[in-house]
Amino acid sequence: MIRQPAVAGQFYPGERAKLVPDLENLVVRGIRCDKVAGIISPHAGYMYSGAVAGHVYGRIEIPPTVIILGPNHHGIGAGVALCSQGEWVTPLGSTLINTSLARLIETHVPQVKEDRLAHQFEHSLEVQLPFLQFVRPDVTIVPLCLGFGDFASCRSLGQGIARAIREYGEEALIVASSDMTHYESAASARQKDDLALREVLALNPEGLVDICRGHDITMCGVIPAAVMLVAALEMGATKAELVRYATSGDITGDSSRVVAYAALTVS
Repeated sequence: MIRQPAVAGQFYPGERAKLVPDLENLVVRGIRCDKVAGIISPHAGYMYSGAVAGHVYGRIEIPPTVIILGPNHHGIGAGVALCSQGEWVTPLGSTLINTSLARLIETHVPQVKEDRLAHQFEHSLEVQLPFLQFVRPDVTIVPLCLGFGDFASCRSLGQGIARAIREYGEEALIVASSDMTHYESAASARQKDDLALREVLALNPEGLVDICRGHDITMCGVIPAAVMLVAALEMGATKAELVRYATSGDITGDSSRVVAYAALTVS
């Protein structure tokens, strides 16, 4: 599969000459470069969430392989939809899918299905890729689009991903693509998001799913985040850190109805 960009020119610049300067401004290189098991990174248009994503991508080591977990916004395709071979294209060029690791994930997680349809128009995975290509041009990826809602499946998938990485025998980063609260006031969003972020910082994936369901927190990537946390814990993670939090109101000046964004590391 050669997966062509679906949202270039919408969520981020559609031309390399414009995208590279944007990324140079957004990716903030930290005084330290952390080795982490996973991150949560937002997936809105770069003008709104790009600075939040850039802060986390600028302060971590990107290993040769990255597993990208994104929510299925369109509701089409398999519940755990995998692209296991081919390449993904952005204005920065082509990135190969790591077929070896993808096949191991298929082996260890029975619910994973090869499904290109779920990925065809989904933006949540695509918007992460230019950041990865910019920081590590030789990166390979394993894209998984998730369209289920129960924690039992999060546990099964996360544990299977951890087993696959161990068998693969090389480092792999897990990126969970998620925005936070949608279309509430900035004050309400922060109050709700603090509840969700508290569970991430406590490394409590089941608590994260429960708190989002129980408090109507519209964190669209709660399932990818929970799966990432399960896998990271299986691989020995002991801490999480909030890198940056912001809302669309910081850009528009309108705090009455915002979308919120957070970037976190898990190591």
